[in-house]
Amino acid sequence: MKLLPIDIKNKVLDAMMRIIDRDRTKILEENKKDLEAFNKEDRALYDRLVVDDNKIDDMINAIKKVRHQEDPVNQEISSITLDSGLEITNKTAPFGTILIIYESRPDVTIEAAVLAFKANNKILLKGGKEAIHSNLILEKCWHEALEENNLSRDWIKLLHLKREETQEFLRNPTEKLDLIVPRGGERLIKFVKDNATCAVLISGRGNNFLYVAEDADWDKAVKVIVNAKTDKISGCNALDKVLINKSIPNYEAKVKELQQVLKQLDVALVVDQAIGNILPNEEVIQEESIWYEEFLAMKLLIAESSDLDQAISVINTFSGGHSAAILTESQQQAATFMEQVDSAAVYHNASTRFTDGGQMGVGAELAISTDKLHHRGPLGLKQLVTNKYYVFGDGHIRV
Repeated sequence: MKLLPIDIKNKVLDAMMRIIDRDRTKILEENKKDLEAFNKEDRALYDRLVVDDNKIDDMINAIKKVRHQEDPVNQEISSITLDSGLEITNKTAPFGTILIIYESRPDVTIEAAVLAFKANNKILLKGGKEAIHSNLILEKCWHEALEENNLSRDWIKLLHLKREETQEFLRNPTEKLDLIVPRGGERLIKFVKDNATCAVLISGRGNNFLYVAEDADWDKAVKVIVNAKTDKISGCNALDKVLINKSIPNYEAKVKELQQVLKQLDVALVVDQAIGNILPNEEVIQEESIWYEEFLAMKLLIAESSDLDQAISVINTFSGGHSAAILTESQQQAATFMEQVDSAAVYHNASTRFTDGGQMGVGAELAISTDKLHHRGPLGLKQLVTNKYYVFGDGHIRV
């Protein structure tokens, strides 16, 4: 794939910011069509679908931040000269063509594309049908920005495929695919894994846990739980499960206090048998499968934990490997938790809602990866490249 000069890439991004700002009324009108056709019962998905002036400002700001980052391509990683005189340099290189499959969120059409393009990748966008009008107008903006700078529309394309057509495209792509990123739930991830013929980077699934240790500052714990659960239920970094150490002072009173606080915020509770004995009016877990669920709703599972080791075991068994937090005043307990919990982001005395590219200093993100290869956590600009070895000789042969 041809490497574009950094000034050309930045000119495209400058044009895109201007075009989005100019066409914000059209973007809002197209988004309104999507909102009117959507079933508002799925609150989390509806929240992700909404585009307003603030969201458009966020899109422009995301492009601006990427525009001001250095070119991630062709950067030297290492260089060595062997005793033989052979010179070997390792540099960053584009993936090639990235396909991202996502549901609802029109802002992904901006953030995913700006990151892929700046990293010199071609990107194919497969948005959900619920956001079709929003995505089409945003694609039109991208194409205008590209053509204004004498570049092909093929750099950024929206795939207009139905489910069956997408399945066939994954099995037998009409063009070379180098990486697929499915952003969504278990069904989408399984769908892609079952049908893809190239590398797949998993992202989007949360099911995040928080453990309250026996020495936790309770007021701090309640504050963090409320924020992690209620700040944005549609976020993959929202909280789903809370484990409370049964040795915490005034255990029963604190469990009841947490129940009252969450009830006032309209959070539905599901509890294990031990917590159910303290909160007899709450729904008790009926099937183990609920431990694997990402709720994306005002719903929280609360369970009792005997100690740190048991909490770590539960989290590593059931969580989505996205984010996990411990509330404790012990640095040693925190260190043990953070080292042994197998998640992309681990927290000490902080909300899981910070697992986000912007919040973590990465900037705009393509997704939050829960895979271990090639990167884990927010996929920002620097993570959308691979590497290539440049080997320089002078008639060298291996003997």
